[in-house]
Amino acid sequence: MRVTNTSTNRNFTSGINDVHSKLIKSFNKISTGKAYEAAADNPLDYYEGKKIDNQYLDTISKLSLISDVKNRLYEQELGARSIQDTLSKAKLKVEFAASATNNSSDATVQTVRDDLLQKQQSIVNELNAQFQNCYIFGGNDLSTTPFTLSEDGTTLTFTHQFPGDATATKITMELKEDPNSPGTYSYDISDPDKLLQAMREQGRIDIGYGNISNKNTLLDTYTGGINLLTGLNSDTLNAMSDADAKAAIQERLDKSPLGLIGSAVMTMNDHIDDLKNGTADCSAFSEKMGEVMEEMTLTEHYVSTVYSDLGNKYSLLETTESKLTLSKQLLTEQYADKMGADPYEAVMEMYSYQYSYSAAQQVATRLFQSSLFDFMR
Repeated sequence: MRVTNTSTNRNFTSGINDVHSKLIKSFNKISTGKAYEAAADNPLDYYEGKKIDNQYLDTISKLSLISDVKNRLYEQELGARSIQDTLSKAKLKVEFAASATNNSSDATVQTVRDDLLQKQQSIVNELNAQFQNCYIFGGNDLSTTPFTLSEDGTTLTFTHQFPGDATATKITMELKEDPNSPGTYSYDISDPDKLLQAMREQGRIDIGYGNISNKNTLLDTYTGGINLLTGLNSDTLNAMSDADAKAAIQERLDKSPLGLIGSAVMTMNDHIDDLKNGTADCSAFSEKMGEVMEEMTLTEHYVSTVYSDLGNKYSLLETTESKLTLSKQLLTEQYADKMGADPYEAVMEMYSYQYSYSAAQQVATRLFQSSLFDFMR
């Protein structure tokens, strides 16, 4: 009799534990919405569901990344448009100074000169703009303040920390008058090789656009400040030889918004001195300002090209975001078909196991009332 009671108790305990386990599973099925907890429940649907789950997580990750990239590109668009607008206003100031009625007064020319210096600093401020504590025109270096400009507007310093370097590299670009061509100004670049290296950097990201196996099809989401000023993107420079690329950078940098405004300022400085000394040639000054205005018109086109390119990238991101959002919805539906539990069925199953477990507990209260005397019969 003792063996029979022990066996009965053991079998009952095993049975009530099994019912309790199924009750817990039914609770989990309702709370998670998943029909299966393990592959053993339904191997084919389970692994198909895991595949869909991985695709869903990848889609969510790309959507989150697109949001950050879109905001950064939007800030870059605003910066490029602001620099273009500042250059247009500077051109109007140069046109004002070139007028014969205005360039004969040193006070008037000096006022225009001071305004142009402020516009130079304004452009540098745009190039140092930040988004979420990252410098949007820093290229691959998002943590170092990229640009500083001297008070006289002649020396532009670019600071950049290259991957693998312990410290940042400083590259100075000093605007100087060409001794062989008076009245012509050009930048003396301290390290053309490093500047070219920085301008060739790219930030291609897999965000659902292009093919990850071919990086050139991925979207380049980085735009360096020098790239914006010169209108030379990384793809263009990477396709050129080092010598041709450095020559192109030198030419475009001299005719960049900062270079042209700086040239106008230095020409005005000389003209102001000549006016004070009584040796000014107002006609020659007007002609020089006219040349600067023509170059500014061309440079506006370079900057607008960068602005348009940023707008196109933003548009591609919006299209990609729409596709990923649709993909997310479709994956959610597919996952529900493969792994989703029927809510009504899951609730009924839960109540069924709950009633079974409650009944088993009532049986247990009677079964385990046996005392020592039961074993002595």
